[in-house]
Amino acid sequence: MIERYVFLKLTEAAATPEGRRQVAERARELGQVAGVASLHVGLPADAAADGAWDVSLRVCFESTEALERYREDALHRRFVDEYLTPRLQVLKAWSFEV
Repeated sequence: MIERYVFLKLTEAAATPEGRRQVAERARELGQVAGVASLHVGLPADAAADGAWDVSLRVCFESTEALERYREDALHRRFVDEYLTPRLQVLKAWSFEV
């Protein structure tokens, strides 16, 4: 199993409670991408997280091959390239085998 952790810092204009909620809702659609075993989308739960990040994702895959297919999937590309990029200041992502 591969778990990919993604942390998003949004632009000042998008980093409002409503903006965070909208990005989180849109990100949940990524669970429809073939190969996604599970998807968890989070919003900051404490002051430290609130100061550092706006939205988090944990996306699970059965294999690294499934992760690579996800990264190239049209739905994922539209989310990142068309929806997220204009709202994004920083994106950090790491993948772990569990």
